[in-house]
Amino acid sequence: MIRDPAVAGQFYHYDPKNLNEQISECIDVNAKKEDVLGIVSPHAGYMYSGKVAGAIYSRINLPDTFVILGPNHTGLGARFSMMMDGEWRLPLGNVSVDSILAKEILINSKHLESDLMAHQSEHSIEVQIPFAQYFGKDFQIVPITMVHYAPNDDFLEICKDIGIAIARGIKNTHERVVIVASSDLTHYEPQDIANKNDKEALNAILELDEEKLFDRVGELRISMCGYGPVAAMLVACKELGAKDAELVKYMTSGDTTGDYGQVVGYGGVLVK
Repeated sequence: MIRDPAVAGQFYHYDPKNLNEQISECIDVNAKKEDVLGIVSPHAGYMYSGKVAGAIYSRINLPDTFVILGPNHTGLGARFSMMMDGEWRLPLGNVSVDSILAKEILINSKHLESDLMAHQSEHSIEVQIPFAQYFGKDFQIVPITMVHYAPNDDFLEICKDIGIAIARGIKNTHERVVIVASSDLTHYEPQDIANKNDKEALNAILELDEEKLFDRVGELRISMCGYGPVAAMLVACKELGAKDAELVKYMTSGDTTGDYGQVVGYGGVLVK
């Protein structure tokens, strides 16, 4: 099974040379790399959120596999979907799905399903991969999409189930893995409101507190599209021994466009 790119030429350059140049403008060549358990990285077009994504990927040592959790914006396919095998075809080269780890995660979750449709047109996972490929090609992926829910206890429990399943799968396979939560923050609010609300969400993430994140998203009505993937990532990382998190970069679309009337927020976080 080959999954072709859905947003190449829209969210990022299709031509490999131009794409490498585009990414090179976003990375930090002086960043000190380290081993991490998880990251939060945005998924907008590179002209808007690329500098945040670039700052994050500049800081990490590449693992054997990236488990990438992203929100399902299209509504297609299973609600909680994992692609189990095959390859993703991208401008910088193909990436294989880690079928061994995927199977281990699937058997440990009550909610994940094997499904292809949810991944065909979804951009939130796809846009992460070229940043990793810029630094090296020797890795695999496990792509997981999660339907976007309003905060409620059932959704939080599902996120916990998926996070625990990911951690168990990693422990059983003994692989070096980085868990990526693909998420943008506040959508289409004035800059001051976005800054205020995003700070609350980011503080919950930095405290490694998925329940507090759900509370803040619900109480403040934060239009954060990937809080479910972030919660699952936090649960998995804590199961794997995470003790600390670091905010690497925050900005909004207004910092690119100059229009601060309606912005989208982007945050990059390391979990260690």
